[in-house]
Amino acid sequence: MSADEFNQEPLTRREKGFILMRSIMDFGMGILWIGMGVFFIFIKRFNPILAERYDDLMMKIFGGVCILYGCFRVYRGYKKNYLKER
Repeated sequence: MSADEFNQEPLTRREKGFILMRSIMDFGMGILWIGMGVFFIFIKRFNPILAERYDDLMMKIFGGVCILYGCFRVYRGYKKNYLKER
């Protein structure tokens, strides 16, 4: 343990609630972003009419970016590092 960890005060009930709310929100939004990325990567199977309107390569790139961002949100929800100023 570092010296900073010994100097920190315990979290208040309000801060614990805030951390829980943010964590649940990050998990939920991460799952939605990952789902949207999968939808865009496999758009030909889900909606062939919409797939004809847009470039296949761009949809796959955008889907990959959505999946990466979704993974970041899930990771951030797992780490729960929201109160950096403490």
